[in-house]
Amino acid sequence: MALHLLKLCVGPASLDDLVRRIAANRTLALAAGLDPAPVHTTRMVPKRAAEIAGGGSIYWVIKGTVSGRQTIREIAPFTDTDGIGRCRLVLDAAVVPVSPRPCRPFQGWRYLEAGNAPPDLGDAAAGDLAEMPEGLRRELSGLGLI
Repeated sequence: MALHLLKLCVGPASLDDLVRRIAANRTLALAAGLDPAPVHTTRMVPKRAAEIAGGGSIYWVIKGTVSGRQTIREIAPFTDTDGIGRCRLVLDAAVVPVSPRPCRPFQGWRYLEAGNAPPDLGDAAAGDLAEMPEGLRRELSGLGLI
């Protein structure tokens, strides 16, 4: 089973906002002749990168709720122009909504075992939540009702 990362999504106010930002960045990258794949740059390289690379995802926490995930295609350590080691997580462009789950703030990332990861909203385990607006899912999740 793959290992996943759990990370706070800073900036976007909703999953739709994240999707729009990814599309805008893709358009800018294509116009500049760069690789359009979405990337997330971190300072640290995950120590368990080999476990993540086998089909792991990054689960995004938006406004206190685990809301969606993106498959991690590659984990690429690099050194920036200041000589500081960093890590580039190359992600799949598709953002998959997941069954909402409340999550308290934290720094960095957390490892998320596959058995503890919320199911995709398209899965049978998520029920009719996929048809519910994201804001309502987040609110019900925060109240502990879903």
